[in-house]
Amino acid sequence: MESTHLLVFIYRNLKTLIAVGFLAAVAASGVSLMLDEYYESTVVMFATSQHSLGEQFFEETKKNDLLAYGETEDAERLLQILNSHRIRNRIIEKYDLYTHYNIDPSEPGAKTDMALTYGSNVSANLTRFGSIRVQVLDTDPELARDMANDMAFLVDSVANSMRNERANEAYKLALGALAQTSEQIAQAEDSLASLHALGIYDFETQVEGLTAQYGMAVASGRSAAANTLKKDLERLGTLANGYNNLSAYLEAAYEQQSLLKKRVELMRVDAETQLSSSFIVDYASAADKKAKPVRWLIVVMTSVVAVGAAFLAMLAWDTLQRAQNAS
Repeated sequence: MESTHLLVFIYRNLKTLIAVGFLAAVAASGVSLMLDEYYESTVVMFATSQHSLGEQFFEETKKNDLLAYGETEDAERLLQILNSHRIRNRIIEKYDLYTHYNIDPSEPGAKTDMALTYGSNVSANLTRFGSIRVQVLDTDPELARDMANDMAFLVDSVANSMRNERANEAYKLALGALAQTSEQIAQAEDSLASLHALGIYDFETQVEGLTAQYGMAVASGRSAAANTLKKDLERLGTLANGYNNLSAYLEAAYEQQSLLKKRVELMRVDAETQLSSSFIVDYASAADKKAKPVRWLIVVMTSVVAVGAAFLAMLAWDTLQRAQNAS
């Protein structure tokens, strides 16, 4: 009975519902025609693996491939940069978006309005394929294209700037360590030169030779020569510790200096090199067809909502009237 009553109710009010739907469609059409048309431009890129370029030149074993696609972590880091204030502020300034979006920067809340407008028109997201899609909507298709492409270029600039700043700090520290080690080596070499001036060049060889000559002098009964050789051996003995310590220190210091020179060159390359942080799959192009508004969808959805709301309102009114008549 209830379903029959509902069908009868719909049939009785069908003209009204159709009229409501028609009026809603006309109103929605008028409103949709006043809406600005937005064009979409898209850049698709993959993040690269962010490894030291210097290692590729100076390390014997290559642990990473600079030509490999980045992992999810690399893509997420690149996405953070794309959505950062550095990129947003550069895009806003370059394209004078305050003027373009009709936002007065002197008004209270202008920055918040700009952030909301920018966020609704510009987005960067990860895709299910592990790539990053940058999408820009604008009423000017060429502006949307330029903004999207500039974001792809700027992310390299910002990523390189951040990487170079960090590498430059490490480079300065390595230079300081190398300078300190070189200074210590120079001091040790000066001390060793003083021992050379005293006639000590190769302690072990000299001691071995003097000992052999001393033995021969004693065996042959040449006491004067033996005494002279003995004094030479005693003099060498007093300088033995200093010579051995300096020789051992310099041997290790030369190895450390060689390693530090290698590290300095490695870090210099990282501090000065601009390395791409992404592989661009598709650059943005100017769209020849609007992305929104979808006017037919606006009209249909508005009509459906209006008819549904009218139906529920009339049904509620009819039910209320029936209840009052029954009482």
